[in-house]
Amino acid sequence: YPALGVVTGKPLEIGGSAGRNEATGRGIRIIAEEVMNYLGKNIKGITAAVQGFGNVGSFAALLLSEECNVKIVAVSDVTGGIYDPEGLNIKELIEYRDKNHGVIEGYPKGEKITNEELLELDVDILVPAALENVITDKNADKVRAKIIIEGANGPVTAEADEILHEKGIITVPDILANAGGVTVSYFEWVQDLQWYFWDIEDVRRALARIMKKAFYDVVKVKEQYNTDFRTAAYIVAIDRVYSATKLRGIYP
Repeated sequence: YPALGVVTGKPLEIGGSAGRNEATGRGIRIIAEEVMNYLGKNIKGITAAVQGFGNVGSFAALLLSEECNVKIVAVSDVTGGIYDPEGLNIKELIEYRDKNHGVIEGYPKGEKITNEELLELDVDILVPAALENVITDKNADKVRAKIIIEGANGPVTAEADEILHEKGIITVPDILANAGGVTVSYFEWVQDLQWYFWDIEDVRRALARIMKKAFYDVVKVKEQYNTDFRTAAYIVAIDRVYSATKLRGIYP
């Protein structure tokens, strides 16, 4: 008989999970709102720029704009970026991309900018959701965003991290910010083991609960040690591994 749980990210028809496609982007949207709540600010009406308009970036932009009323002023992909200080219509842009060989090049609205220029925009939230090492010691001093939420893996180098911290820019690290995808992959595995599948609202509720708990676990450690979000996230992660290893003793 088929063992559905050996891989995740499957189509629904063969044991996939509802909500998997949007999961990483939805996790970013959840974290963005919780960061604003933590800072005592309303997320509605703030500005954001998203580098990368694939699965992660496009869903993050769409959910931030439609569910949180965030003004997405810029997005980009491998062909370059689009900027509109009045805000982009993300749903329309996704439809254009899907009909245009998967890229946003040629979109008739907004001002054309480069990926590098997008990273330097004066916005409330910057979501680098494309490549690693895009914010380095060469351009970190030009970053004007107040908050960086890492949608990609490792978009900020260690050297840049120090510069951003000195500037007072909050960086939510990848191991927390983009964990929505692997979390829903875990949900998929659980559903496959049970042969019982959740509807999309169940998935979204469970994801929100786990992402929020993870965020405030990190916040607690951040405040306890008076450190930054990345260091706090590493402390939480290492402490969990240490505790599990100690409890297991000599047994694997």
